Amino acid sequence: MSQFSKGFQNDLQNLMRWRRDVRRFRPDAVDEALLTRCLDTFLLAPSVGLSEPWRIVRVDSDSARQAALENFQTANAEALAGYHGDKARLYSGLKLSGMREAPVQLAIYCAEETDKGAGLGAATMPETRRYSVVGAITHFWLAARALGLGVGWVSILDPDQLSRDLETPADWRLVAYLCVGWPEEDSQTPELETAGWETRRNRLPIEVR
Repeated sequence: MSQFSKGFQNDLQNLMRWRRDVRRFRPDAVDEALLTRCLDTFLLAPSVGLSEPWRIVRVDSDSARQAALENFQTANAEALAGYHGDKARLYSGLKLSGMREAPVQLAIYCAEETDKGAGLGAATMPETRRYSVVGAITHFWLAARALGLGVGWVSILDPDQLSRDLETPADWRLVAYLCVGWPEEDSQTPELETAGWETRRNRLPIEVR
């Protein structure tokens, strides 16, 4: 029998529904204690071999933010050039980052050569360290959403250039660039679906072998 009530189970399901990729933020500041509470969920996340390979860079300075924004703008222009016709017109109208508005911006890295965990589970599948970081990001994202914050994952970036701009260690690999703040509005529907870019599946594809 579950130790969690039916009400909690339903609330958790609703939290997952309301967890959206937010790109439109209000300019209001995020309280430091609230942000720390969300970030502390990284410490609760599972990781291969208990390696805890996540590394977090808080992108605060004007120069670092400008470099990240220019990185996105360059990558976004290149991505647009890869589309044609209606898809290009639709892409050009999408808001794909909240980097101008988000009060908190975090670059989340994986320490590929960490000694912690002594390589357990990563010798045959070293990518599991990055998967561990993604799992920790999910913890953070759900915690932020539960407290009313929104999170947006910016993937249209040159990760190597960002790492050079942020002067991160050579063995760190970028996993995510996150924008965090108070969303302009809440919605259960992904913005890409609202814009007509793609629709969400209503059935999970499962193959049986």
